[in-house]
Amino acid sequence: MSPTPVLAAAAIHKHFPGVHALKGVNLHVMPGEVLAVLGENGAGKSTLMKILAGLQQPDQGTLTKDGRTLHLSSALDAKKHGIALIHQELQIADHLNAAANVFLGNEPTYYGFVRRKAMHRRATELFDKLGFGLPANTAVESLSPGKKQLIEIARALAIGARIIIMDEPTASLSQQETEKLFLVISQLRNDGVAVIYISHRLNEIKKIADRVTILRDGENAGELQADAITHDAMVQCMVGRSLDKTYQRQTHATQDMLLEVTGLCTAAHPHKPASFCLHRGEILGIAGLVGAGRTELLRALAGVDPIAAGTMNLQGRPYLPKMPQNAIDAGVVLAPEDRKLHGLLLELSVADNLNLPSLSRLSRGKIFRHKAVENKHAEQHINALQIKCANLAQPARLLSGGNQQKIVISKWLALEPSIFLLDEPTRGIDVGAKREIYALMDSLAAAGKAVMFVSSDMEEILAIADRVLVMHEGAITGEVCGSERNETRIMQLATGSA
Repeated sequence: MSPTPVLAAAAIHKHFPGVHALKGVNLHVMPGEVLAVLGENGAGKSTLMKILAGLQQPDQGTLTKDGRTLHLSSALDAKKHGIALIHQELQIADHLNAAANVFLGNEPTYYGFVRRKAMHRRATELFDKLGFGLPANTAVESLSPGKKQLIEIARALAIGARIIIMDEPTASLSQQETEKLFLVISQLRNDGVAVIYISHRLNEIKKIADRVTILRDGENAGELQADAITHDAMVQCMVGRSLDKTYQRQTHATQDMLLEVTGLCTAAHPHKPASFCLHRGEILGIAGLVGAGRTELLRALAGVDPIAAGTMNLQGRPYLPKMPQNAIDAGVVLAPEDRKLHGLLLELSVADNLNLPSLSRLSRGKIFRHKAVENKHAEQHINALQIKCANLAQPARLLSGGNQQKIVISKWLALEPSIFLLDEPTRGIDVGAKREIYALMDSLAAAGKAVMFVSSDMEEILAIADRVLVMHEGAITGEVCGSERNETRIMQLATGSA
């Protein structure tokens, strides 16, 4: 391995209004190395990656590539230097085919005309290299998230990338797709491509990383190599203290039934009826593989999607929400999976996002806004949930993922709902913020609310849920509780093999 880093950042500083995001951060990656970058939300990982990919410029510090000073003024500039960033939200054009996506913005031309045959031939070569037997003319909209991820990697290779930055690459992948991605990363390593890998899934880091760089509060907090990459060591560097691997809680479940669902069919799975019940004080987990119908079930319960068939009773009364407002009025609220797209208004302030569902209660005569009352209300929620923000006026988009998630959940608290539906509530947030979300869920259950949550994290499901419903291809294939609460049993039900 070359002693010279293929890419290095030295003494990087970056300021935003009210925030010193990076405080002299150092990072380097060698050719053919998989470098994991860890840190709690707000530690500065995303800002640093954007600087490395040319999306932002540092206020101070230097970048070097192969030992030579590097100035990146844009993402296009970074690509010219062989640096590619694969975002957590994939940059895929669903209306184009696979080959067109691989060469998007980089199409081979002849006198101004796109050379489609050459493009398809080169795309096929890249797919074969990645062990991805996909026809170049395949419609991308029909592909799974895992295959779309591989198209992004092929796009990076098409520009001759020597450094590929992957931001939470497995967030939406099934276990099988994740294993395929790891094989591709191993191949990239063997080909001398440097991979910078960002993930909150520590078990993944242990599997694939050659070295780990940890950030905390915008500064370097430590580095781990080879055998030193352990769960405990990573957590301690990230949070500055030791944390238990598991979250311990006492059940608050009662026999008081809040919701009874009989033969419910969602629009996505009209022939797969689901029946279950939810009790006061209970945390009910929904497990299953990606595409099992978990999100569709929550959306139907919240009135977001229409119900194809079935009946529901909420606190002994018929319940059939035609729209989200019906569910909210009945005391059923949803924190959606994609908090940025469906859970927040990112350009609005922290205060506006927290107050939005309660505006009529906080206004004068339900007509005129009362800013002093709104600010007091927002401050109460910020203090109660320890939401970290510069001030009430800070745009929600500038908050870390964990703090954004707290807003998504806490904005409903003033309405005093009886049922909270949480779809992947800890997706993309760090281990410390996860524990804060777990504590919030536990406090809701202790207060006599019911929590129903979807999670793809098996450890999370087993640690938090009083009872687990398992789904497969739109159907509830079983319920796991008591001594049956183990990963093997859940996976049997999730794969339809039980």
